[in-house]
Amino acid sequence: MTYNPAPFLTGFALSAALIMAIGAQNLFVLRQGLRRQHVGPIVLFCGAADALLITAGVSGLGAFLAALPQLADLLALGGAGFLGWYGLRALGRLRAGEAMAVTQGDGLTLPRALAATAAFTLLNPHVYLDTVLLMGTAGSAQPVEWRPLFIAGAVAASFCWFTALGYGARMLTPLFARPLAWRVLDGLVGLTMLMLAASLVWRVVG
Repeated sequence: MTYNPAPFLTGFALSAALIMAIGAQNLFVLRQGLRRQHVGPIVLFCGAADALLITAGVSGLGAFLAALPQLADLLALGGAGFLGWYGLRALGRLRAGEAMAVTQGDGLTLPRALAATAAFTLLNPHVYLDTVLLMGTAGSAQPVEWRPLFIAGAVAASFCWFTALGYGARMLTPLFARPLAWRVLDGLVGLTMLMLAASLVWRVVG
């Protein structure tokens, strides 16, 4: 069989387009990258989680989840609670004056950092919509023999993005040497988390 790069490129492009949108997970990775705290494990976790979810979606899990709207509602409410709590914490840092230096730690241990990463990844229904349903549908449309290439491209885009976001954040260190920059970032994080939480609740009760 002749190698065809089209499925790989299709998976890469679609995954990149979906993953680059500003969201809770990306903002958390960015903040940890700026602080240079546990960046490697966080990047690895995000990429591995996407790899598992995309593979599951292409393998048929997307159709299974689409038939269980109650599960999506439970995930939405759980995600809303976590995002609301984290958003209020971020806004609270504006008052407390925390996070004013890139090298200053905030006591986030590796287990807590990975637990937060898992929550941002797995409690967000949009993750399943993007990786399992959308990517799964697109991947399932590929011929069976090309699906591994599609998955490989999608997973490659995920790892490239999170690596660039986590480790590239340190290029912004001069900017975040100023307290105002941290306040702006925490304000953006807080408001984004609260808006996402509200949208998830509205999705269930609206």
